[in-house]
Amino acid sequence: MAFTHIDANGNAVMVDVSAKQSSVRTASASGRIRMSAECFSAVQSGTSQKGNVLGVAQVAGIMAAKHTADLIPLCHRLNLTKCEIAFTFLEEERSIQAVCTVRCAGPTGVEMEALTGASTALLTIYDMCKAIDKRMVISDIHLLKKQGGKSGDFRFADNSHA
Repeated sequence: MAFTHIDANGNAVMVDVSAKQSSVRTASASGRIRMSAECFSAVQSGTSQKGNVLGVAQVAGIMAAKHTADLIPLCHRLNLTKCEIAFTFLEEERSIQAVCTVRCAGPTGVEMEALTGASTALLTIYDMCKAIDKRMVISDIHLLKKQGGKSGDFRFADNSHA
């Protein structure tokens, strides 16, 4: 399969989606941030000096998803109809998982918006907590699932790169 964002001369191009059918498209992406016990406790209990870490990270992730085309050069500007960020505390590994789910009706997918939203939510947690723990690790950012569009549905499988 050829790359769609490169022309015959090797130049970067934005794909023309004007002839594609508009359809409802949904995508979810996930990532994790691992941190020290002290930092994890501060975020979980809401006692961080910077305030409501997850509330700010949630808004940052939503804002980033809405502005993906400003960050990723060849992405199309989309009119999102839904964007939500959900967090799960993973106590055993002292991690927080962020999941961003995005939806729109349009001619192209929303995978990049979901990935950008999840990534930015995690980066915001790092920014708000770096005074407590500069050794936090952001990892496992990936597309969980997508629905709609010409390529059909996708669901991530842990062994897909084996």
